Amino acid sequence: MDAPHISIFDLFATHEIGHELKAMSQWLDEHCDLLGLVARDLVRVGVKATGRQGLPAEAVLRCAILKQYRQLSYQELAFHLEDSASFRAFARLPSSWSPQKSVLQRTISAILPETWESINRMLLSSAQQAKLEDGAVVRLDSTVTSALMHEPSDSSLLWDAVRVMMRLLKRADTLVGGAGSWRDHCRAAKKRARKIQFTRGRPNRVQLYRELIAVTRATLAYLKQASERLAMASTPAIALWQRRVLAGEPVPAGEKLVSLFAPHADIIVKGSRNTEYGHKLNLTTGRSGMILDLVIEAGNPADSGRLLPMLERHITFYGEAPRQAAADGGFATRDNLATAKAWGVSDMAFHKKAGLRIEDMVRSKWVYRKLRNFRAGIEAGISCLKRAYGLARCTWRGLDHFKAYVWSSAVAYNLVLFTRLKPN
Repeated sequence: MDAPHISIFDLFATHEIGHELKAMSQWLDEHCDLLGLVARDLVRVGVKATGRQGLPAEAVLRCAILKQYRQLSYQELAFHLEDSASFRAFARLPSSWSPQKSVLQRTISAILPETWESINRMLLSSAQQAKLEDGAVVRLDSTVTSALMHEPSDSSLLWDAVRVMMRLLKRADTLVGGAGSWRDHCRAAKKRARKIQFTRGRPNRVQLYRELIAVTRATLAYLKQASERLAMASTPAIALWQRRVLAGEPVPAGEKLVSLFAPHADIIVKGSRNTEYGHKLNLTTGRSGMILDLVIEAGNPADSGRLLPMLERHITFYGEAPRQAAADGGFATRDNLATAKAWGVSDMAFHKKAGLRIEDMVRSKWVYRKLRNFRAGIEAGISCLKRAYGLARCTWRGLDHFKAYVWSSAVAYNLVLFTRLKPN
């Protein structure tokens, strides 16, 4: 297991950010066993601790936290690690070592979401020992983190398909010295996709869709010559668009393809608000404001079905149910209330009563008002996570990287909050 490389030359600026970085660095030094988890992830993808393409596990973890804490791109992170003494001191980079953005991307993205969750649990244990957070009073809510994709439409997806297939054909030409005879239909596909976007009336758009699907089929035929496997992957998508657009059939949300670049993205509709494309998150926070738990859901499950699983996870970690809990009105059902009470939750308040009596939920109206106001505080926490820690939109590709991005944002948020709450 790697040990922290503490140096007498670790000098932090006297600015507020410098003080926070120093406090965060001290906590990481006190928990050097985390480095074993990160080192295991790096070994899994073949990253070495030395060499032009390598970084020590300690530096990788610290750079990852730094990236999410300051919401930097990999290029910006590489610059600041070279330019800022405070950033270099926090990252514990070896002397005169300035990693490139490609190295940072390869190493940071290797950390698994399960590793980030373990780091968060250790952080919560430290908060419990410091008597900053005991998990006795909690609040729950859900939000959505968008995937890295544009808002989908049938025409834009067909245009994306043509673009990707043409890109693959050009690569095949370079790699194997020719992928057969083919024509570049990108311009024709783009022209029809743009026309569809600005054409009103379904009958007028159907003919344009026929032409666009024909162009896509022609490109697919070229690609089939170069790669049967990739062609087979594209065939179901064309069949889906024919069902939706030409035949006018309704397609269940679970069967819809919303992006060629983020196929894992779910269609999320919360109430009467705008449709979002990404993944639904359920969060639990405590009186300290720290994130006690976070679950990245599959699909768009109803809030009412997620209250008890979140409470179960809380009980597993803390060993007992919270004394008081507050949740959004979407979580409210009689069964949820009865089960929460049976598990040991003394006061279970829902923001909207949904037919439940206050007397059944809590001891008094005063307690209900207090818990309802306490629940509102999670909205501020979610807003901060989205604005300052990048939780509004995940910029990493793939489902596993999506989960790692969300958890790394939560760890950075919790670590900063912990250092601010902890007395000096």
